[in-house]
Amino acid sequence: MRPELKEYPLDQLFARTFQLARKAGRATPKEQALLLKSVPYVSGLLEPMLALGAPAITFLGMLADYYTDLIHAKEQGKKVVMTTFCFDPTIFYAFDNLVPVTLEVGTVITSILWKRGAYDFMDFCTEVGFSETGCSSQRGTMGAYLAGAGVNIDMVAVNMGGICDTNSNAYSFAAQYLGKPFYGLDYPAELTPDAVRDYHHQDYRALIRFLETHGGGRFDIDRLRSLLEEKQIQDELTNEIEELQRLVPNPVPGIYHLLMYAGRYTCSGSPTFTRMLREMLEVVRVNALSGAAGLGRPEKCRAFLFYIDNFSFNVGMFDWLARNQVSHMGSMLSRFFPDNAPYRREVPGTCYTIDTRGLDSMIDTLADINARMPMTRTVRGPYDAPNMWLEDSLSLAKIFNAECCIYNGTPGCRNTWSNVKLIMRDLEKHGYPTHLVYADAFDGRVESWETTAMRLDEFFKIRGLL
Repeated sequence: MRPELKEYPLDQLFARTFQLARKAGRATPKEQALLLKSVPYVSGLLEPMLALGAPAITFLGMLADYYTDLIHAKEQGKKVVMTTFCFDPTIFYAFDNLVPVTLEVGTVITSILWKRGAYDFMDFCTEVGFSETGCSSQRGTMGAYLAGAGVNIDMVAVNMGGICDTNSNAYSFAAQYLGKPFYGLDYPAELTPDAVRDYHHQDYRALIRFLETHGGGRFDIDRLRSLLEEKQIQDELTNEIEELQRLVPNPVPGIYHLLMYAGRYTCSGSPTFTRMLREMLEVVRVNALSGAAGLGRPEKCRAFLFYIDNFSFNVGMFDWLARNQVSHMGSMLSRFFPDNAPYRREVPGTCYTIDTRGLDSMIDTLADINARMPMTRTVRGPYDAPNMWLEDSLSLAKIFNAECCIYNGTPGCRNTWSNVKLIMRDLEKHGYPTHLVYADAFDGRVESWETTAMRLDEFFKIRGLL
């Protein structure tokens, strides 16, 4: 790794960047215009974010606070837990001495913020022994922590235990390389049997004991209840946004999905996240009442991304979809399956319920939420088994009136590449033209965004979608 990348620790860089971006959101239009001229390198990202108004400013402030808490954790006597986007962070916030850092969110930030992306960090992981075929979503930030270019990690706790082998191996490798305690929750092979559910609930309690042992603290029951009650509000707001997304045209701006799931992966249960969702809902309601598309222009097509998004420099994918009048109907990353979601009736009996009546019910609730996090729920077994990838994708495409489906992933996504052609065949049989993107969602060296965009353009035109 280049020595200069260690001169400014990654977490501090993120914190400072978002602090400055938050201030830019409070500037006058004239001040913003002058700022964008002065920072052409990031103007392609900053300008569309500022154009979103209040929700984006709240989002930038939320991430500024998140990374500021991270860089000051040690001086405040707190411990840092490395975790994955497939792990709901609420349990960490229930402790008063734990601060989570989600690797995949950091990789997304580097991918969309810098032309160089996270390439140096990805490559450093392979230099010290991790597989170069491992998923880039973890390697993009993991390399910084392995190289000492981030905060000192105290422990690693993840949720998947094998659903995505490269994800699980990445965190296990990081824990061994750094010499830190590691806990991996087993994934539930099924969602509905009592025996499987009971095992998962007990496994989650073992995780809590691990956090108490290695964190040196105990979680606060009242704090946990408050967090879950806030999450309940967040679910209700998200569900209303998604219900309105079913309208034609779709009144939800596509980039809202990125803000919503990034917030969920980092600040679940935070009042600031709730405020951002309220601000989003206000915009979406206005669009819905006026019959306006969230695209800012007439809607021509609606696309459901049945795996993940592409996180190219300056949010290229979101910009391309908007310019071509294609509504982004969300991805697997966007959906969390609470019991009052608009798509719950398509997957009966497989959603979670928030129950705050007592300690046991709250712990069971957190375990159930974790069992339904993206990937943990959807790609934990055969793609066409009940309550898995095909069934979820079809139900979501149907409920949101999608007209086509798109696959984005990384070369390391073994669980999806093993059957992506099969699910594409089945989606086509159900009437959804389906496109396979061969790029790496986080690593532009695999395929440039320009090439990806060219192939998307070809798909939409040949299939008569635009």
